[in-house]
Amino acid sequence: MVVFENKAILKLLLVCLFVQFSFSAANFFRPFNVTYDHRALIIDGKRRMLISGGIHYPRATPQMWPDLIAKSKEGGADVIESYTFWNGHEPVRGQYNFEGRFDLVKFVKLVGDNGLYFLLRIGPYVCAEWNFGGFPVWLRDIPGIEFRTDNEPFKREMQRFVTKIVDLMREEKLFSWQGGPIILLQIENEYGNMEGSYGQKGKEYVKWAANMALGLGAGVPWVMCKQTDAPGDIIDTCNNYYCDGYKPNSPSKPTIWTENWDGWYTSWGGRLPHRPVEDLAFAVARFFQRGGSLMNYYMYFGGTNFGRTSGGPFYITSYDYDAPIDEYGLRSEPKWGHLKDLHAAIKLCERALVAADSPQYMKLGPRQEAHIYWENTQSTVLNTTLSESQSACSAFLANIDEHNTVTVTFRGKSYSLPPWSVSILPDCSNVAFNTAKVGAQTSVKLVENALSPKISAPELVMTKNEVSSISESWMSVKEPIGIWSESNFTVQGLLEHLKVTKDESDYLWHMTRIYVSDDDVAFWEENKVSPTLVIDSMRDVLRIFINGELMA
Repeated sequence: MVVFENKAILKLLLVCLFVQFSFSAANFFRPFNVTYDHRALIIDGKRRMLISGGIHYPRATPQMWPDLIAKSKEGGADVIESYTFWNGHEPVRGQYNFEGRFDLVKFVKLVGDNGLYFLLRIGPYVCAEWNFGGFPVWLRDIPGIEFRTDNEPFKREMQRFVTKIVDLMREEKLFSWQGGPIILLQIENEYGNMEGSYGQKGKEYVKWAANMALGLGAGVPWVMCKQTDAPGDIIDTCNNYYCDGYKPNSPSKPTIWTENWDGWYTSWGGRLPHRPVEDLAFAVARFFQRGGSLMNYYMYFGGTNFGRTSGGPFYITSYDYDAPIDEYGLRSEPKWGHLKDLHAAIKLCERALVAADSPQYMKLGPRQEAHIYWENTQSTVLNTTLSESQSACSAFLANIDEHNTVTVTFRGKSYSLPPWSVSILPDCSNVAFNTAKVGAQTSVKLVENALSPKISAPELVMTKNEVSSISESWMSVKEPIGIWSESNFTVQGLLEHLKVTKDESDYLWHMTRIYVSDDDVAFWEENKVSPTLVIDSMRDVLRIFINGELMA
């Protein structure tokens, strides 16, 4: 026991301890660099196999964030991914919003607090089934602007916003080299889908976007998804249901899957999309089996399109996405549990996966194959030579026959492979996991009825370990529908919806009067024809009333 007799010294020591603690608390990790080679991202000098979960921070309340991140980590995620949303962060040009559901800094810090990395996809066009693709509506009013092409007004505004986000992350010390969680950034989003429609200007825009991003000095790698011509040091990545056959455009870049679509969004009147977890697990296992290094679920938690953030046409308020964590923040079983077991099996293989530059391929049958990863005395891993006694071997046995179970022989042992499945053998001998064999239990989730606040005993039992995300008070908002209002005006011809409403309403009414003579009516009746209204184009929804009666 130490006794302090000098109170001044004690006070000074306490101050020093507080300063030291505060300094430590500001760093989520010991500062580390992130680079890459042809095999994987290299984090603090070590190759890593990474599982990422997509969570869009504005599609949840800040009160939900800690639980969502914790459930993601428990489920086996190493990384959390999110877009940024320009129209939420800069609703008025030059006036920024980083509060509430748009408190990006708080969200990233919470991720770091949980010891997870962060993939920040800045865009700033993000699509994401988000209103206007994330662009602020004021952007379209800038003179001479043309979106997402080699256009100076657009490039100037895009660079200004991307710089704002990068500078903010740097100021808050959120990049890996500062001790923060951000290990990867994205510029643009699936531009390759439309680049050809812009011709040469599209190609120039891609080069400009890449150079602009790299010039910001963020200190971590950048990616472009669905961009096979991603230039230079920008990593091109895959978005799809299956990415096991994807190869980047350079042998010096790793294979990254930025969007593994584990479900889909829902349209009004449409079916609720569902992707079986057996197929999802198969796709993930095949990706790592064939040389993949980072896989991100889009989405791990889908969430809710609050307010009028839902894009269109006809996308519903829910963005549940059939994700492992449902819209309410509850585990969606058996998807969450089965994937957790998959992630654990892949982690058991990581030592061998990062050691081998490429796997050994072995054909086991007409539609059956093995990929083997190992390290031995000839393998040098991250500048460390391993002895034979330390060697590791991991294998993936795949049956890509969709209908038949097949028994194969691998290294002298027999293995029964269900249809459309991958067996993971962390030690090249024993099966730790098979993607088609679901061990996680299916859950029944009961959510409190907003009109009946009483909760039954079974519901309490089933939800006692979950964080409640159900509001105790409900509010309805009614938007007036009709022609007459204080904002009426008269104009010659038709106007574009957004030009008039500035995205403050989903409704724009146009009224015109057409005077029909008695001769016109007599002609129609005599020839048994009806007048026809021709609409040249429309988007998204049009309702037509004639004399107050709904026609279409």
